[in-house]
Amino acid sequence: MNILQTIFTDYYEEIKYTLHPRPSEMENIEKMINCGDPSFGGAMYGCPHCGKLKFVPFRCHSRFCPTCGNKYSMDRTTSMSFKLINVPHRHCVFTIDENLRDFFLQDRTLLHCLFHSVASVVSRMFFKMNKSRNFTPGYIMVLHTFGRDLKWNPHIHCLISEGGYSDDGVWRHITHFNYTYLRNAFRTALLNEMESLLDPSFKKVKALCYSKHKQGFYVYAKPNKCDPKTVVKYIGRYLGRPVIATSRIDKYDGEFVTFHYNRHEDEKYVEETLPAIDFIKRLIRHIPEKHFKMIRYGGIYARHREIDKHLHRAIAKEKHRVFRSFNQWRIAILSSFGYDPLQCPDCKHKMEFLELYYNHQRVSLEELYEKAMSKSRGKRSSA
Repeated sequence: MNILQTIFTDYYEEIKYTLHPRPSEMENIEKMINCGDPSFGGAMYGCPHCGKLKFVPFRCHSRFCPTCGNKYSMDRTTSMSFKLINVPHRHCVFTIDENLRDFFLQDRTLLHCLFHSVASVVSRMFFKMNKSRNFTPGYIMVLHTFGRDLKWNPHIHCLISEGGYSDDGVWRHITHFNYTYLRNAFRTALLNEMESLLDPSFKKVKALCYSKHKQGFYVYAKPNKCDPKTVVKYIGRYLGRPVIATSRIDKYDGEFVTFHYNRHEDEKYVEETLPAIDFIKRLIRHIPEKHFKMIRYGGIYARHREIDKHLHRAIAKEKHRVFRSFNQWRIAILSSFGYDPLQCPDCKHKMEFLELYYNHQRVSLEELYEKAMSKSRGKRSSA
């Protein structure tokens, strides 16, 4: 067990009966605690050279898990690379006033407002540049709810193409982004949408935000991050990665947890010690609701747009090429964690798959495949 699994296992009963976690929180906690437990099954591999056997347990596939979350982040980065056209992209961060943060914590449906507001201001900025040709950019939005200190701080990382396609397939390159407009428009769009969903008392908070942020909410652009390869690698750090890496947890004595981070403002090294239950509270609040989409695509990257059918040929020529075998399990583990899971620890030869174990039962690959196919056929016949 890693240190995070140990902490959550020790406080499992207290979490369940005193913190009253949301269903999605409890589901991900249980997945993370049992990640890599051989009793839940796994695959047996053998070395054809020396006869060494190796059992690889199933993983939990939870983004909250420090192991599976890293792999998920890498897979999403690769998936994003396939969608990007080969043009420069701008990485912008849309932040909000700290007085608004608790609204999103108490009512998580409001997180949709962040996506809606960013999408509307980006689209309008490009529309204002050339109304007659209707140039449409491609943009990808990623919700990030935590800062380096693990506190609740929802904000949007947005990857925006430096240009757009018109309805007739003409590309226009744009290097100047109107950040003054983005700041003011994002503040107005977000506050107006929140006001329409909340009770009248929100008007006081809205007025306070306008007086405090006369230049709009802070919209930050990372400098020199426009190359597609560089910007995808950078924003990949925010794609569903775990709230905290186990390497940042320095000490756990059964009651207190000590972790460290570099402060965002000045990169100063900070070490913080919290009671274990408070540390757990900080972590689990960042677990999203089940089926909530943390990554959303807009403009020419949106799947539902009818116009994409007409632009497909033009865009396909500009797609950014990446190494597709990155999706393979073996290479993914090697790239994420620095070791080859199928390399024989004795003779260093490649190990081969032998059989699966599921719920304490030996299952051949053919049996598992046949079971999956019969289940699929059953679904089709019932439909």
